Amino acid sequence: MKLYLIDQAKNFPQHLRFLKGEKVMPYNKDQLIEKISFVELNTRKSIEDINVNTLFDYDIFPGHIMHHYTQWKEENRSMQVGDTIVQQVYVPPVKSFSQKIIFGVRVSEIIDQQGKKGFSYETLKGHVEKGISTFTVEQGDQQQLIFKIHTYSIPGNMMARILSPVFSIPYQTFCTRSALAHVKGNIERKLPSLLPTEWHR
Repeated sequence: MKLYLIDQAKNFPQHLRFLKGEKVMPYNKDQLIEKISFVELNTRKSIEDINVNTLFDYDIFPGHIMHHYTQWKEENRSMQVGDTIVQQVYVPPVKSFSQKIIFGVRVSEIIDQQGKKGFSYETLKGHVEKGISTFTVEQGDQQQLIFKIHTYSIPGNMMARILSPVFSIPYQTFCTRSALAHVKGNIERKLPSLLPTEWHR
């Protein structure tokens, strides 16, 4: 974790080089707190018929919450297991008037199954959270599509544990809700025009 008052976007390549050398924070999944959040997508199309590039571009969190830089984008290719992501988080979530905090995460799994697509990443040394997050678009039991965020995590350091009840947990909840709405909007905007039967679901 590194703190800055000035936006670090122009320095993302240097941050990426540093973070690629950092290790994943060790964790025991059985000791982490599980959270599942999801939102239904307003379409009756199958997962094979929608554009889920917003996930694999890591366009998950709104720009006032986080700016990011990915290893696969720098290397001009698609996401791979082992790729590192630079996260610049804004606290408070106002880009111009905020503390800029640099974190790193590493892609641990790419999910490409029938009815389920997405990826997981683990947090790197210094991250405010210790654990793993999974972002997926899934076909539900009733064939509805959902975007789901599934995390196993605990605060990553002593300060985060102390502040967790009054700051970390409320902020994490805010970020999760914002991400659900952001991805839902991104995916639905790329859908063909909705049929009349889909307007009032």
